[in-house]
Amino acid sequence: MEEGSEAMTSLSQIDLIVVVVYAIGIFGLAQWVSREKAGHAKDTSDYFLASKSLPWWAIGASLIAANISAEQIVGMSGAGYTIGLAIASYEWMAALTLLIVGKYFLPIFLKNEIYTMPQFLEQRFGPTIRTVMAVFWLALYVFVNLTSILWLGSIAVTQVAGVNQDVALFGLGVFALVYQLRGGLKAVALTDIVQVTLLVLGGLVISYLTLSKIGGDAGILGGFTRLTTELPEKFDMILSPDSPYYKDLPGLAVLIGGMWIANLSYWGFNQYIIQRALAAKSLPEAQKGVVFAAFLKLLMPVIIVLPGIAAVLLAPNLEKGDQAYPTMMTLLPVGLLGLVFAALVAAIIASTASKINSISTIFTLDLYAQFRGGKNSAAGDGAAASETHLVLVGRIAAVVATLLAIFTARPLLGNLEGAFQYIQEFSGFVTPGITVIFLLGLFWPRATETGALVGAVASVILSFLYWCPAEWVAKYVSVDLAEISATLNAVPFMNRMMIVFFVSLALAVIVSLAKPARADSNRITMQGVSFGTTTGFNIAGGIVIAILIALYATWW
Repeated sequence: MEEGSEAMTSLSQIDLIVVVVYAIGIFGLAQWVSREKAGHAKDTSDYFLASKSLPWWAIGASLIAANISAEQIVGMSGAGYTIGLAIASYEWMAALTLLIVGKYFLPIFLKNEIYTMPQFLEQRFGPTIRTVMAVFWLALYVFVNLTSILWLGSIAVTQVAGVNQDVALFGLGVFALVYQLRGGLKAVALTDIVQVTLLVLGGLVISYLTLSKIGGDAGILGGFTRLTTELPEKFDMILSPDSPYYKDLPGLAVLIGGMWIANLSYWGFNQYIIQRALAAKSLPEAQKGVVFAAFLKLLMPVIIVLPGIAAVLLAPNLEKGDQAYPTMMTLLPVGLLGLVFAALVAAIIASTASKINSISTIFTLDLYAQFRGGKNSAAGDGAAASETHLVLVGRIAAVVATLLAIFTARPLLGNLEGAFQYIQEFSGFVTPGITVIFLLGLFWPRATETGALVGAVASVILSFLYWCPAEWVAKYVSVDLAEISATLNAVPFMNRMMIVFFVSLALAVIVSLAKPARADSNRITMQGVSFGTTTGFNIAGGIVIAILIALYATWW
């Protein structure tokens, strides 16, 4: 590849064979692990929580497979191309967040047999907030997350395989849908160990080849040295205020500020992620799973961000950063390209299937079952409908959500410069409020449903006021207020999330104190909940923390 070129290629016959073998193999494996014993009809526990039988390795692998998709691989590699290693804070700080989730959140969720995050909110606060947040999450998952995964995935497939992007978009969505439609979470989680293995190996190969090309006779170490020497600005972990990307990653806020709000919400209270841990066979197994995932998160920047930085030297004239990873894939020789392309597709499919399953879970158990009403179900809040009927509804919801995402991806994302920042920006509208209501619900007994609702709504309104473009305010509201709006616009979104979090928290606390709840409104029990962890968990957590300290001390 000549420097400055943007490559688009097509897969060779050998590469196509490798991809087809992967697709057939992973689809067959998903159907095989989804099989049921003769005479057993799949119920909601089977379909939405994998019969609560997941081992630690499946939990850890599935957490990463659900998280690391096109939005991470393509989007974060693109951010590496434009911003540099600082974007890796999303990965490295997530490792520490996972330890907190395992130690302090999972004991409460598993003790109370929680299926969905909206279900927890109803048991803790009341039914209104369950419905409100279920609708919030469904909109976010379908129109922000699922669309982003499919759109960025289609960019990668088009760039590497040379197929029409609309065909790639439709193909990825349909394959992921069919892949998980029969088996639900079990089909996703028990095959994710294969997906993650392929993803990690494929990413390491990309990093090795890009560094080798840059280093020449000096090899990968020489390539890395050349990167750090010629692109020192790409290796600043903590950006200074004069950086053009300070608004995306505002200095110390990535360590002690708003990134904590985003991480706690994503890893602790996000159905799409936490559903894997809720399906664990036991609390110790869930905690081992999150530690495994934490170690994998430490590795992710090597296989995602580093190729994006390398692309600055190998392809400096790309139109968009999101083209960096697919362009680096074209360095691969025949056969190996097919394998690494299969790894990328594996990540896209795994994450898409996980998101689809979580959407169907929330719609079925938190909206449909509640609308039908009736006896208690396995989810803790049952419905008049039978278990098999609820599984059918979940499958229909999965189909509808996938089609919505496929047909809205281009209108929503087609003209954006970087999709990863789009995800963070608009997720940030609800993230502070979600973090407020869950932290209060878990650890402050006096929090009320009214207070929680005020906190959630305040998060959206305040975030919109910060985000609303000044030109909109000048045109539709008042020219005098446009200057205030411009000042709010200038606040980095990570700092915005921290400010909105504390304001929403204060409002939730004030309202809760002003209007106490009934004594019987809280059905979450803390009896028998222990935050003590095993020696193995503590040692592993200490190692993760030590590695993080070393990384930030080196690249400060």
